[in-house]
Amino acid sequence: MTKALEILKKYYGYESFRSFQGEIIDNILQGRDVVAVMPTGAGKSICFQIPSLIMEGFTIVISPLISLMSDQVSSLLQMGISSTFINSTMDEQDIWLTLSSLKISALKLIYIAPERLNNYDFVRFAKNTKISMIVIDEAHCISQWGNDFRPSYNRIPEFLKKIETRPIVTAFTATATKVVREDIVNKLELVEPFTVVSGFDRPNLFFDIHKASKISEKDKILLYFLKTRKNESGIIYCSTRKYVDTVYEKLKQERYSVNRYHAGLSDKERKKNQESFIYDNTKIMVATNAFGMGIDKSNVSFVVHYNMPSNIESYYQEAGRAGRDGTNSTCLMLYSAADFITQKWIVTNTSDIDILDEEGQFLKLKKLSEIEQMCRTTKCIRSYILEYFGEHPEKECGNCSNCTDKKDKIDITTDAQMIISCVIRMNQRFGINMVIDVLRGAKIRRLLDFHLDSLSTYGISTRSKEFLLQTIDFLIDKDYLVKTKEEYPILKIGREYKNVLLKDFKLYMPVKVRFDFNTDIDKDSVKNIESKNNKGINFVNKNLFENLRELRLKISKEEKVPPFMVFADSSLADMCLKLPKNKNEFLKVSGVGQVKSEKYSDKFLDVINNFVNTNDIEEVDKDENKVDYKIEISQEPVSISHVTSVINTYLMQIGKQKISAIIANKMLIANGFLTPEDKSPTEKGIELGILTEKRERGEETYFVNLYTDKAQEYVIDYYIKD
Repeated sequence: MTKALEILKKYYGYESFRSFQGEIIDNILQGRDVVAVMPTGAGKSICFQIPSLIMEGFTIVISPLISLMSDQVSSLLQMGISSTFINSTMDEQDIWLTLSSLKISALKLIYIAPERLNNYDFVRFAKNTKISMIVIDEAHCISQWGNDFRPSYNRIPEFLKKIETRPIVTAFTATATKVVREDIVNKLELVEPFTVVSGFDRPNLFFDIHKASKISEKDKILLYFLKTRKNESGIIYCSTRKYVDTVYEKLKQERYSVNRYHAGLSDKERKKNQESFIYDNTKIMVATNAFGMGIDKSNVSFVVHYNMPSNIESYYQEAGRAGRDGTNSTCLMLYSAADFITQKWIVTNTSDIDILDEEGQFLKLKKLSEIEQMCRTTKCIRSYILEYFGEHPEKECGNCSNCTDKKDKIDITTDAQMIISCVIRMNQRFGINMVIDVLRGAKIRRLLDFHLDSLSTYGISTRSKEFLLQTIDFLIDKDYLVKTKEEYPILKIGREYKNVLLKDFKLYMPVKVRFDFNTDIDKDSVKNIESKNNKGINFVNKNLFENLRELRLKISKEEKVPPFMVFADSSLADMCLKLPKNKNEFLKVSGVGQVKSEKYSDKFLDVINNFVNTNDIEEVDKDENKVDYKIEISQEPVSISHVTSVINTYLMQIGKQKISAIIANKMLIANGFLTPEDKSPTEKGIELGILTEKRERGEETYFVNLYTDKAQEYVIDYYIKD
């Protein structure tokens, strides 16, 4: 691990590993298989790249896209790490030269597509060479239960069996539920793998969902959203090529720096448009989901979904392409009922439907229903997403539109009682639409055939279909109703339904403020959108940051590499914060390794020193012990996530690596305050002031730890004063 830290600093420019990176690397170096689920931007690549440089032999990285391989290898070469790839664009001689280089240990990493594993010459080569590790990137692709199942990944287990001395096998992905993780382990036949689920949360992303019934409404919201982001880089996802072309033409008319990407364009045009976006020549890319998995662009500051995707995994993976550099970024989705119809058609008519069994087809429809429910929920959007992936957030995030938008609360007690009574009288046998039809007294054939018009609840509501749908969604969120997870979901009474029927019970539903399309955009919604237009970088001087960006762009054009491969925005911001005067100080900038320092330090130092001298800027006090900080210890018991958030506010001021709740929990275990088995407080922890609270979610019971003021003070002192 000492060697691993040396490599981390030398090539990547970081002093310490992020949460779980060190543990993953340590287990790989001990020869153990690994399954790692880490959010986009959490540094998965470092986890297998660093062990590859330490171990004897070379590492094969199996990656799904040519563009992804190309970006990864280009980034490694920029840092001075020997690596290469083999893909279908190369001729036989180039492939032979590449494999020869691997044999003489000139290269440590080779990226290939899963289709390459079916190549006789490559398999023969692999049998006779020293392979230290095989890495499966985007490992969810091997599972039929994943959002991006690829049959070509099924070649991997067969390939592993052909290698006489089995190498270490590691699997990495950003989006995998428990079922998908288990499927990855079984399909790859991993041997007692070290499994890491580092958490799915991306705290720097603001999630915003707006319902827009018409295309004109979507366009109006989109144009206002982009109006305040003209200098930012972003992706707009559409569900079909037609929508891509329409949105692209619309933005082009409005004179935005925009390009498009979908399968209907020629290979040449797709490649040209993609490179234009990667190299920052184009600010906005309008695309189908064919664009993105191979994009490692770190300065994407917003992702817009013009249409609802087909599942939550796809949405989270695509939205996660924003804010990879750690800066505050926005993820906006414009949802309409028509999106569900479009996605249902796509799900049931795409070519891969033939390779899925009946259970697999049902799963896709079930996932479509779940993301539709997410779009309509009144709950915290981040909590909804994290619960989907099996996490239990302790409170609302305060960083999504459902948490921050102004809401009117209306009394829905009578409406709720009508709905629940209707569900009971229908013997909990029908779906949401049929319940609404009965309440509104619809005269449709199926309803009449079941004699539902004879029920006492038939025709008792004068509410609109949209209002009743919103109310039912709210009742589902609050466990008053339950929607079954079947191909055709049924509405049933929930755990808390009896409370609604009590005499003195009152129920209020928050109604999200929407844009007023008859006059102008609603001022509160506009204010919310504008308030989230903040990249979250602490500049010593914004002008200096722009000067550094100009230099970076010039270098990127000279070297024909994307700007973010020279330095990420976060590194430029750290230069602004630290104002290094010489090469030694430049090496202390986050993300600056020895190789990049040798290549670029003179140029960047010239810009920084010239700016400091010209503008008479005082030197920043670099003594972290002199940084003023104010710690607000809550008088009420709070979660460990709240405590680490307070600590990170300070750590960011002094340019230090942030900590996570996971790291804090490990410290508390190491110091005897929590048990290692289930993280419950020990006697020592209880004495410190760590409480345990029982909570319920549906039929599931779980426990959370809460920290009193005394316990908060201990954790804060440990990471700040010490």
